[in-house]
Amino acid sequence: MGELAGVVRRTAEVRSGVVRLPADLTVPARPLGWVVFAHGSGSGRRSPRNVRVAEELNRARIATLLFDLLTPGEELDRRNVFDVELLARRLVDATRWLSSQPDAAARPIGYFGASTGAAAALVAAAELGEEIAAVVSRGGRPDLAAAWLAKVRAPTLLIVGGADPLVLELNREASRLLSCRHELVVVPGATHLFEEPGALQRVASLAASWFTSVFDEWRAPEALDREETHVQHERDADRPERAGAP
Repeated sequence: MGELAGVVRRTAEVRSGVVRLPADLTVPARPLGWVVFAHGSGSGRRSPRNVRVAEELNRARIATLLFDLLTPGEELDRRNVFDVELLARRLVDATRWLSSQPDAAARPIGYFGASTGAAAALVAAAELGEEIAAVVSRGGRPDLAAAWLAKVRAPTLLIVGGADPLVLELNREASRLLSCRHELVVVPGATHLFEEPGALQRVASLAASWFTSVFDEWRAPEALDREETHVQHERDADRPERAGAP
């Protein structure tokens, strides 16, 4: 697809403690809200899979922030890759920084996390409460955030490949721990990295639909009482969505 009209792209640095983390921001005209990406282990802000999902969100008028969760030196220590609390702190700091930017003012912010980044997104969402509008996990490891799952308030979408049985079971277990409105969607035939034809596009479409729906609720909060409505179910991505889900 061609370049979107009216899209502004810029780079920045997110400060987290003493470190500075490079970031890429893409802002479509009149954005509905923002999504901050949390990449998985062995990846970074230029992850081809996350970039493709971000492009789909941009087409849906959702602004995106992709940044490196770790410095190059920190990545050399594999313990940092699985230090979910460290990664979550980086996400919180990035969210605070983003909230101070003029083009993010008064707009909802969501998280898109992959693998270990999904766990960090859930921990950060639990810490920030209603400051986070929505969470989407792609092939995530929510089990690494088990102690925080009950505290997550943001509507959460868990997307897992049907041919990724271990991660699917981990997400089913996590789904039982979530008390917020949430849904587990299985993409039939997809493996952990969603490399099969059409699989990643399905992820991107599901994420765009989830964020758009929830961001619409934030603009019209009377449409749904977020505090009292809790939906939890599992479905195949190719099957019609049940009533009540975003």
